[in-house]
Amino acid sequence: MSKQTPTLTGQDIGQAERATRALLDAVLAATETTFHQSVVLNLTAANAPSPAGLDGVVERMTHGLKIGRPTALDAIDELVAKGLVRRAGDPVSLALTSAGKTRFRSIRHGIGQIAERLYGDLPPEDLATTHRILAIVTERANAELAA
Repeated sequence: MSKQTPTLTGQDIGQAERATRALLDAVLAATETTFHQSVVLNLTAANAPSPAGLDGVVERMTHGLKIGRPTALDAIDELVAKGLVRRAGDPVSLALTSAGKTRFRSIRHGIGQIAERLYGDLPPEDLATTHRILAIVTERANAELAA
């Protein structure tokens, strides 16, 4: 007896990710922001009004995005050079400048519009189940990567 193909596969997840990422990339292009820069803005804004620790932002990026530390630091440096993020203190922390807050709000607005179009009419219980399943798959994949 052969195994039945799972209803949900990595291919399904990948196709959904690539399609939604293409929509996100359009929002980011309109704001002249790279994906990695948008993650820095998001992680920095998440800590507001307190500054975000540089090491914490880099750690979350390297772990969550599966990128190297230099890539994360480059994104931070680019935002500092653009005047969207500032470094301060010892240990070093990050904070959004006024221009950075404006850029972050613009990106969040675009993401909110995408989310409404893609998920707005889906039943909340289906979204909750999907979230739970994807969190489990992510946790298992991260555990295998760590092994």
